[in-house]
Amino acid sequence: MRRSSTFARQVLLVRVGRRDGDLHPTDLAPTEHRYADRQRRRYGLDRLSRPTLGVDPTLGLDRADVEAVMPVSPAMPPMTQTDEAHTIPLLPGERTMARRMKFGLVNACTLASLMLGMLAIFLAMQGEVRMAALCLIACVGFDGLDGALARRLGVASPFGAQMDSLADMCSFGLAAPVVVYASLAGSVSTAAAAVACALVAACAAIRLARFNVSPKDGRFFCGVPTTMAAAVLAVTVAIGLPVPGAVLVAGVALLAFAMVSSFPYAKLARLVKLPPWLWLAPVIGALVDIRLTFALIVVGYLVSGPVLWLRQRRTA
Repeated sequence: MRRSSTFARQVLLVRVGRRDGDLHPTDLAPTEHRYADRQRRRYGLDRLSRPTLGVDPTLGLDRADVEAVMPVSPAMPPMTQTDEAHTIPLLPGERTMARRMKFGLVNACTLASLMLGMLAIFLAMQGEVRMAALCLIACVGFDGLDGALARRLGVASPFGAQMDSLADMCSFGLAAPVVVYASLAGSVSTAAAAVACALVAACAAIRLARFNVSPKDGRFFCGVPTTMAAAVLAVTVAIGLPVPGAVLVAGVALLAFAMVSSFPYAKLARLVKLPPWLWLAPVIGALVDIRLTFALIVVGYLVSGPVLWLRQRRTA
């Protein structure tokens, strides 16, 4: 009864005593504005908004305290103060013409890797898988060049890191599986080749995203790098590794899972520091049979991750 009387009183306040020609301008205001004005009158915000009154003397509350407990209309979003947008520079530090040219040179290498990846896709669609594989190998070269130049010229930036990651996804996460899929056409079933190549694309995306948000280790990679996996696939297609199609599909799937694994893989800087006599074996093997030597190197590198992982667990 009490609620119904309150509702009747509100109806009377709205309807009774008003003629058609006596409409106040506020009667035509939208519902949201009338609701906001009613809240301001109910909670005393009209008094707090006066220029001479900063605090309600009867309550001892300021405007922020009252707004914190004031209910919000479901039909009207809460009013928030919009701060002025600040533009983040792409190149941190001094903005001289020389540094801008260096910054442009580094990003041109990144874009060159991206364009070569697109060219590899176009060539693979036309059946030129060998040329597409060579374009992927060139992508690997430009991918290593842009990072080295950025550090050498002192123009490394978060923008460049994100650009490099996006270019790697295009060149190594998309172009590489497309080239492999084109090379497997006719030797294996279409479904098997498609599943293996889709695994490469998915695992490359996961690997790049994880690399962007994970702390960096100067000694080991966490999983096989996307660049190295793409290089292995490109060289496999370029030299025409003489193995059955089913073995190639299994190798592609294994390489995809190795990218998202947690096994530690040595970086190139650590491999270069190996004793010189260890490098004689692959050089001599390449002179005898480059295909077999390449396959043994790839298998050895993939096996090194689980071996290092077991060794770290035993010593921990």
